[in-house]
Amino acid sequence: MEAGRQRQGRLWSNLKEVCDLLHIQAASTVNTEELLFQHVQFKTGQRVHTIGQAFDTLYIVNSGFLKTVLIDEFGNEQVLSFPMKGDMLGVDGIHTRHYASEAVALSDCDLILLPFKKLTALGRVHLELENVMYGVMSRELVREQAMIGMLGALSAEARVARFLVTLADRFAAMGYSSKLFNLRMTRHEIGSYLGLTLETVSRTLSAFNEIGLITVDQRTIGIKDAESLKTLRRLPPSRSRTKTQVKAKTEAGDDVIVATI
Repeated sequence: MEAGRQRQGRLWSNLKEVCDLLHIQAASTVNTEELLFQHVQFKTGQRVHTIGQAFDTLYIVNSGFLKTVLIDEFGNEQVLSFPMKGDMLGVDGIHTRHYASEAVALSDCDLILLPFKKLTALGRVHLELENVMYGVMSRELVREQAMIGMLGALSAEARVARFLVTLADRFAAMGYSSKLFNLRMTRHEIGSYLGLTLETVSRTLSAFNEIGLITVDQRTIGIKDAESLKTLRRLPPSRSRTKTQVKAKTEAGDDVIVATI
């Protein structure tokens, strides 16, 4: 683990390490070395919390990837987010004291537990800490609002393009490659998140591959033209894409290969 120390057979992080993970300034009025927060590990597929479960804890992702979902009465999932390192989970439980969504590990995960009663007690004594924690929660809300705005304003192709760019930027912020990375989520889960069908996501990724914006190998994505992905609005018709691709390949003396997903 990047941060933490062993205590009674478990991994713990102090408040400064937690604040560093959240990219916020540690409160100067708090002795950050004395306040310790426990880590808990979850295996791929395990549920961190379920809808309706009593709320008592916020979670910070130290490593790994997750999804948060809503589930209707028929068992259908609506993906809300894909939390990763530095993200906070469980904020939706504060209002009713019950979690409103379900969090599921998409890979083996290490999460840091922030007992809410402990956090609020600290906030009453150290207002600076309370303010920065509110800032983290607001940051999560702003991200959700940006997603809602994107869904309403962009075409299907542009949604997938912005998703890939955002994911690449987040990998870069975590110290990983922004040019080559593995998708931890399925195409169905990406579609649920973006308000698209599985077929649309797969078809769009194939089209991006055809025109050289990305490379695709199973779940491995290579970003070839990030700027074009950022500004893309719609793709040209498939017929004109094929003609353009054939012409470019022929001029380069290459064989034409179209990857399928």
